[in-house]
Amino acid sequence: MIIKAVDGLNETVGRIVSVVAVIFAAIIIFDVVMRYAFNAPTRWAFDVTKQLYGFYFVMLGGYALRHQAHVRVDLVTERLRPLARRWVEVAGYVIFFFPFAWVFLTRSWDFALKSWQQGETTYGSVQLPVYPLKMAMAVAAGLLILQGAAEVLKLILDKQEKPHGA
Repeated sequence: MIIKAVDGLNETVGRIVSVVAVIFAAIIIFDVVMRYAFNAPTRWAFDVTKQLYGFYFVMLGGYALRHQAHVRVDLVTERLRPLARRWVEVAGYVIFFFPFAWVFLTRSWDFALKSWQQGETTYGSVQLPVYPLKMAMAVAAGLLILQGAAEVLKLILDKQEKPHGA
């Protein structure tokens, strides 16, 4: 039940956030057309696309983990039996993943709160608020921790999903 809920949450977030790639691509195309076809570049497109890409990149961490799309070094685990491999992976989550994710969550939350309190904006001709992107980092870290917990439960309960092509 918990595993399905977390998987479903990150699946939904991933599918919704993936639309952002289309939006920032459209903005880039719009800016290029305005710049080269009409000699009228936008002042805002670069900053907006930079923030949208940052949002897109950080928010898909839980989705990527859910689909096992993160970089892995399987040099040690590929030679192990399935049970031993699962326990080595659980240990990896406990020793490496969760401490990193916890630091990511707590530091990004502090980072976002300070940015919001200061009303931080980008520099340049168009000053966009920065704190929504920094808040997204904290939300992404939370989603990553939840998905990590779901992945550990899958390993412990031996509930691994088959890859889509298998």
